[in-house]
Amino acid sequence: MDYSELVMSFLRAFLVGGIICTIAQVVINYTDLTAGKILVYTMLVGIVLTALGIYQPIVEFGGAGATVPISGFGYLLANGAMKGAQEGLFGAITGALSAAAAGITASVVFSYLMALIFSPHSKQN
Repeated sequence: MDYSELVMSFLRAFLVGGIICTIAQVVINYTDLTAGKILVYTMLVGIVLTALGIYQPIVEFGGAGATVPISGFGYLLANGAMKGAQEGLFGAITGALSAAAAGITASVVFSYLMALIFSPHSKQN
């Protein structure tokens, strides 16, 4: 991969990730949805778009710009479930979990380490 291809892949990732984050920010600004609901809806959009075959081309174009946001987690779960479904219903369930296992494990371990290093406290108003 030469320098111009590398720069273009960064630009595509920035473009796709920026569009996803802009859509989420518009939802935050113009709706009364809570952060938790927005998180879940965004993940579900990733799952639905993957099931419809729309998210894969976005991932191929945008790379990490499409896989890093929470919609990418939905894409990861849906892909794992679809691959596991070839082995049956149990495979669909375990496929989604095994596809996401590394990311979930890393987030739990690093969250625990940060809690040990830093002293969390309530925000003072």
